[in-house]
Amino acid sequence: MGIPGARRAPGIPDETMASVATAGERTLVRRVSAMLFRHPKTKLAALLAAPLGWLIVVYLASLSLMLVTAFWRLNELSSQIERVWGLQNFHTLLTGAQTTPITLSSVVHSVYTVITFRTLGIAVAVTLTDLTLAFPIAYYAARLASSRLRPILLLAVTMPLWSNYLVRVFAWRIITSGDGPLQSLMRLVGVHYSVGASNWAVWLTFCYLWLPFAILPIYAAIERVPGSLLEASSDLGAHGWMTFRRVVVPLILPGLVAASIFTFSLTLGDYITPVLVGKQFFIGNAIYNLVGLASNLPLAAAFATVPVVIMAIYLTVARRLGAFEAL
Repeated sequence: MGIPGARRAPGIPDETMASVATAGERTLVRRVSAMLFRHPKTKLAALLAAPLGWLIVVYLASLSLMLVTAFWRLNELSSQIERVWGLQNFHTLLTGAQTTPITLSSVVHSVYTVITFRTLGIAVAVTLTDLTLAFPIAYYAARLASSRLRPILLLAVTMPLWSNYLVRVFAWRIITSGDGPLQSLMRLVGVHYSVGASNWAVWLTFCYLWLPFAILPIYAAIERVPGSLLEASSDLGAHGWMTFRRVVVPLILPGLVAASIFTFSLTLGDYITPVLVGKQFFIGNAIYNLVGLASNLPLAAAFATVPVVIMAIYLTVARRLGAFEAL
């Protein structure tokens, strides 16, 4: 058979024509390869074109659309979105209503302000708790555990991630319920406070859910600390606490900040756990209700910018602390 589209000269067999075409294709490939070798930036652009294009279309485009929608308004009579630019949605977030003047009292008592600070408080509490719990586990796994025990510890840390998220949340809902194991244990020690469907239950559940995400970055940071530095600190007369404070902490600080990014951001954006374990609204629950129940997409988009701004500030501070080096 001849080559499609090729004009065969009289007396030249098909095999010769095929070999000439193959040689031409190889020459083209070599030229492209040599060009990419001489221009590494072009090669990098070709490799990143597809993922960057997907990121721009799926993430940045949707984020831009959300920001634009936040400046539109909802017609209360027709329930239609009017593309009229204004700050009325942000006014509602600050005061709780469009007609209320912006004062310190109205901002403090706004339902959206209360929800924001409640979410921030839980996120900070979960972050501090997980960092406190994660550090000794990570330090033991990185410095004290034997070569046989270390993979077992890491497996135990990551094993909860193998189960479904909802299974773990429902498990803690049972544990923290009014007649659950935690409540029975508290009664045995003389504590008669009910943690069921409270912020304490949400806090405990979040701490459990995100603890592996705090242990792994800290473990990686501690593992990279050279043992010679600890020995040199000891040889120079520094006791254990001083070595920890002056040598270990500065070196693992990027890992600590990286771990806090995971725990803080995951808590800030979660809306399932507060519904299943607690009974109070968080930012994610408010946004979900504004979209699903109230059908007020512009106000929901405006409220969604709050965690975006919070995380932008948080990531800026984390970058200055060198946290991205430990991710």
